[in-house]
Amino acid sequence: MDPERIVMTETLGGAECMLMYVEVWDGLYAPIGVRKPEGAGPHPMILLASGNGGGGMAWIRGACTNRGHIMDRLVDAGYACAWLRYRTEVELGYNDGGPLVRDMRQGRELFNRSPLEYEDEIAIIEHVKTLPFVDPDRVGLVGMSHGGEMVLKITSEYHGAAVAVAAEPAAHEYLALTPDETVHVNEETRLRNIESMIMTDVAKVRDRIDHDAASKRIGGIDTPILVMGRETDELQGIFRLTFELMQEAGKDVEWVSYDHPMHGYIYPVRGDDGVYQVDATQRDAIDRVIAYLDRYLRR
Repeated sequence: MDPERIVMTETLGGAECMLMYVEVWDGLYAPIGVRKPEGAGPHPMILLASGNGGGGMAWIRGACTNRGHIMDRLVDAGYACAWLRYRTEVELGYNDGGPLVRDMRQGRELFNRSPLEYEDEIAIIEHVKTLPFVDPDRVGLVGMSHGGEMVLKITSEYHGAAVAVAAEPAAHEYLALTPDETVHVNEETRLRNIESMIMTDVAKVRDRIDHDAASKRIGGIDTPILVMGRETDELQGIFRLTFELMQEAGKDVEWVSYDHPMHGYIYPVRGDDGVYQVDATQRDAIDRVIAYLDRYLRR
């Protein structure tokens, strides 16, 4: 095995999965778990993200084992796909850190700040484009919750993805939202606790964002994006406003929303009996995702 390109194959959830460590911008390694259709390709590639970071390769192996239904569907549709892991989310790191500046000192790279989790995903995108079975012009992104916000951050400044899906995007930082009294600060850590934040009303959310900051960020997007909401989610107002602001800015954006009790309904999980718990709403939602990807990635 090449120590600089570590790839291991393991059967997870009944399917063969390639486990890889990908070097990101600061020389550290992010784990991914890849599946692909039969044949040499090159195949279109879909990168899957969910929530904030951390967890390492153990998280990847667990996702390939217990969240593999979405991978089954994508592989059956002719896509290579990969679950991603990236560094832990930094509270307000995107707002407070500013753009990453890369310079050189004594022949080595010098940064003005540490890379953030969405920048790890950009590095992963660039890596998978080099894989022999991947078509580098047909890489798509699917992100859920914080992973959906990462889609917005990525596409605002990087234009190497052909299409993206932002499912239930927790875009409060991206839209520079000022929280209300439903958010409090953890007295021990001095970090915000947003677990009880209620932002269901679009007008309320619109009144609480920094429109100049949000407009500047959205202005950089030129990737087609499907924004997916969830009718009963406490952040539905954020999901919907994200779509509306992109639409008002003239972006190539579509909206769909489903009524489902599960946050992350496009990523069904395996039940205790070993069978994936997938209902009609989830099947329809995944059909919609694949149809949207097909529109931009099929040849």
